[in-house]
Amino acid sequence: MGDRSYLLDLFAQYGPIRFKRMFGAEGLFDGDVMFGFADDDIIYLKTDETTRPAFEAEGCKPFVYKKHNGEEIVMSYWRIPDRLYDDPEELAQWARKAFAVASRSPTAAKKRKSAITKKLSSPQSHAKGEQRKTKPKLSSPAERSPKARARGRGPR
Repeated sequence: MGDRSYLLDLFAQYGPIRFKRMFGAEGLFDGDVMFGFADDDIIYLKTDETTRPAFEAEGCKPFVYKKHNGEEIVMSYWRIPDRLYDDPEELAQWARKAFAVASRSPTAAKKRKSAITKKLSSPQSHAKGEQRKTKPKLSSPAERSPKARARGRGPR
């Protein structure tokens, strides 16, 4: 599934997506939320207990990988039904559900909180022309005097 243009065409009914190379696969993102990935010509979408039954009813399986110690890890990403490769409109419906699931995940919530905190604490988040409420503290009376500042002994 190395052909990103194919994926863009396939997900055109869904809307704009972006890609991020991850462990040899292509992560499928809407904004900062990864809702699926493509690996070895197979598309997997994020599931939870509400959406998984639809995948099971279609005979789909979850993505499973083996760790170095041989332990198998079953992920919450499930293979899409083969028929969706020929039905972009229905694929878009499944992808929207996967995006909703991924948006509710603890990882996505943590990323959103981190982004909000970062944005609120950045100097660029202050309105243009807005002054900071706190002034720098001066450590001695000499630093406060205009003569000391003129001699280069205090903050300017």
